[in-house]
Amino acid sequence: MTLISEPASAPTPGPDEGSPAPTLDTQIAELHNGARAWTHLTLDQRARLLTSVRNAAADVAADWARTAAEIKGLDADHPLRGEEWLSGPYAIIVALDAYIRSLRALARGKSPLAGVSTSAAPGGRVAISVFPAEPSDRLILSGFRGEVWLRPGVSADDARRHAGLAQLCPTVSGGVGLVLGAGNVTAIPVLDVLYELIAHNRMALLKLNPTMDPLAPLFRRLLTPLIESGFVRVVTGGPDVGATLTAHPRIDHVHITGAATTFDAIVWGPDAADRKRKGRPVLDKPITAELGGVSPVIVVPGRWTDADLRYQAENIASMRLHNSGHNCIAAQVVLLSADWPQRDAFLDALRAAFARAPQRPVWYPRADEKLAAAASDHPDAEWSAGGTRALVHVEAGAEAPAVETTEYFAPVLGVVEIPGTGAAFLDAAVAHANDALTGSLGAHILIDPVAERALGDRFDQAIADLRYGTIAINAWTGFVFGTPTFTWGAFPGNRLDDIGSGTGIVHNALLIDGVERSVGRAPFRPFPRALRGGERTVMPKPPWFVTARTAAAVSEGLTRYRAEPDARRLLATLRLALKA
Repeated sequence: MTLISEPASAPTPGPDEGSPAPTLDTQIAELHNGARAWTHLTLDQRARLLTSVRNAAADVAADWARTAAEIKGLDADHPLRGEEWLSGPYAIIVALDAYIRSLRALARGKSPLAGVSTSAAPGGRVAISVFPAEPSDRLILSGFRGEVWLRPGVSADDARRHAGLAQLCPTVSGGVGLVLGAGNVTAIPVLDVLYELIAHNRMALLKLNPTMDPLAPLFRRLLTPLIESGFVRVVTGGPDVGATLTAHPRIDHVHITGAATTFDAIVWGPDAADRKRKGRPVLDKPITAELGGVSPVIVVPGRWTDADLRYQAENIASMRLHNSGHNCIAAQVVLLSADWPQRDAFLDALRAAFARAPQRPVWYPRADEKLAAAASDHPDAEWSAGGTRALVHVEAGAEAPAVETTEYFAPVLGVVEIPGTGAAFLDAAVAHANDALTGSLGAHILIDPVAERALGDRFDQAIADLRYGTIAINAWTGFVFGTPTFTWGAFPGNRLDDIGSGTGIVHNALLIDGVERSVGRAPFRPFPRALRGGERTVMPKPPWFVTARTAAAVSEGLTRYRAEPDARRLLATLRLALKA
């Protein structure tokens, strides 16, 4: 984002296309009025307001998924169009349900963590069991589970007492915040608006990324209950509008989902390097940010069957190719044991899965430049899908490649070999992920049950040692992102002058304070093969796998079930999922 001076009265499109668009100044003033009104709402009234938004989300779900697919060049018959159901309306409906549950618990005088189990995690940490959160979770994501880990020294009692965040002080206003929405995943702008309202009592001015402009009318329909009450506004425009808003004296806080370069432009201005040295940011208000990075996949050696090799190769290919690689949580570097006897077999399976996944447009702005940069950085890369996907293989001992430090935000996948097996490999891979890769947003570990049991406490310690805000075991971090009771954000500790993957968290529907990270787990094998290995799950291939044959119908079915729960609809969708 370029910081260009623009009059604060610059007009932006409003909800009523037949009347003059209100100015930015007017909309910000309306939000300040709304902030006063918000402080007079009871928690039950807020829950009812969110219920109205939830009903609107159900009404617009089909239009939302269709419009999102059109933005990304996916026609009505494309096998991957289901992504837009799960990463759009599905994510919003489950988030609203979770926030409503928390608000209603607080209204009854209970903590959102009442009845939620806790356990000890390494390093004096407390782990809070946040998934599954309700009975349907056990069917939809059978065998999946997850925890939020608190920072060392934060007790379970502290967590229960402080859960609720700003809703513990509902009459204290957080002012007006600017949300600079993401341009890649359609749920993100709305999720960020909800977190502003519920976690911070902060009214939200949502400025859409231009890629999402076709969704502006739909977002206004979705958020009508909040817009009519004066709590939310949705505006569009280019960098000039964004610059005006970040500098506006009546904006109290900024939240951005985007790139570190954009963050630096906002906080430090065009002469960022000089201002960083002098400690003189141009932004005079607090900012939180989710900025992506280079996400690793640590493949722990084990004795895998041919089916295991194929399944986990498809798992990794999906982590990279979902949304054509335009995800801050896309896996980018596979850390592989150079001494694993099955290394070559796994590489063959990965190459095949990566190349054979359904073709789709590489649609995000400037993605062609990212692919060209990857070709220049890695002249020996293996290209597939008509030259739109690159696989970079780096053998043990080779010079550090650009794929470890450049977030390509495109279908580029690196494989970096590290010596060792067992605990020695795992420790080395964790150190490499922490020290050699850019960012700290999300990391993945693939490990079979036998290897995990053999490692014992060393495996739990490896999770603790990974300095990432989300860790997914045998799953993609997208599962954590789309599950609202988890938290989402970079590992704590980044500074404004060295922002890395960002600062602050979002989602967090249990409104937990003192968070360090989220840890999600999935079965190593899908149903029915999982049963032979002793894993308790009836989960087939997940619908976000790019190789899932029934993903589009299953994703739509799950969204419709979440919108209007019906056991028969769910069972029909789950039967279809078994054919994936």
